[in-house]
Amino acid sequence: MPTSVRTAYRERLAQGEIKPDVAQAAAVDALSRLEADLDNAGEPGFSLFGRKPKGQKGVYLWGPVGRGKSMLMDLFFDSAPVGRKRRVHFHVFMAEVHEHINAWRKGDAGERKARFGQHRGDDPIVPTADLIAAEARLLCFDELQVTDIADAMILGRLFEALFAQGVTLVATSNRPPDDLYKDGLNRQLFVPFIEMLKEKLEVVAVRGPVDFRLDRLRAARTWLAPDDKANAAAFDALWTDMLDGAEETGAKLEVLGRKMHFPRAAGGLLRASFASLCQQALGPQDYLAVAERFHTLFLEDVPLLTPERRDAAKRFNTLVDALYEADAKLVALAHGEPDALYPAGDGSFEFERTVSRLQEMRSADYVARVRD
Repeated sequence: MPTSVRTAYRERLAQGEIKPDVAQAAAVDALSRLEADLDNAGEPGFSLFGRKPKGQKGVYLWGPVGRGKSMLMDLFFDSAPVGRKRRVHFHVFMAEVHEHINAWRKGDAGERKARFGQHRGDDPIVPTADLIAAEARLLCFDELQVTDIADAMILGRLFEALFAQGVTLVATSNRPPDDLYKDGLNRQLFVPFIEMLKEKLEVVAVRGPVDFRLDRLRAARTWLAPDDKANAAAFDALWTDMLDGAEETGAKLEVLGRKMHFPRAAGGLLRASFASLCQQALGPQDYLAVAERFHTLFLEDVPLLTPERRDAAKRFNTLVDALYEADAKLVALAHGEPDALYPAGDGSFEFERTVSRLQEMRSADYVARVRD
């Protein structure tokens, strides 16, 4: 039998890997309660008399980045007494949901039957939920956040169907449920999903004082120049350290109908090249979406820009502004210091503000800012 979440947490405390934290302790209590509920309920392979299996009251852990939410999720997932369980980043899950929906809408009867085990009807939500529920009775989502209207419009019906199928949910998020999809288009249509979450999940704030990611960034240089072997090695080492064992699952963002794919992403961390972000036809909305989605950007191969590359310099201006306003952190591997990046050319005067912001963003005070 796997170690319980409470025992695993105490072992980490005893080994000095983590420090006592009242907020984390409250989260462990909630996860232990759910662990016991799942153990008592068991996981029947079929339902009697046509009754659908009953899910358990899940847990929703929210708080600023670096407070240990993902670590607690890992401990719980490893110990959860459920055979069919899945831990996945929320954005990866939603990308899969959209693929299922499109497959149902575009597929003929044979294709639907092969994928979903059913083929009747025009509504893709129920067969999608049936497919997900058949694969996992426990879903653990890391970094649940909603910024896309397409996601917002289907979440209520999707999770209503999943809960009806007896699926139990555990989630981490940087936001409390009431702040999900805040100020989003047609948000009133999303509010029933929020109320459903609060009914089906125990909400626990994990807002303790320890932020291991900020500690690591404080101890490191965040602007690495020039782009030589030593600085490239330091850049790679810091990226690995910040991942803390997490896999690079990649991420997809959709902005104004356009899709952006980032292969090197893990949770709120993004690693990308200057060329992929500033030498493509991206605009302010794209950069705002990046800054909202990721709390730390590792940007490599930042070049010295000539007057002929004024468009790239302007995009870099916009990217830095978006990161700055969102309190997102920037780790850069560059060919020069900020004041040497774009000294002459159209917009070089305006670029001086970007230089000033870059200097501030590498300071200890900026790195220490807490992003909710």
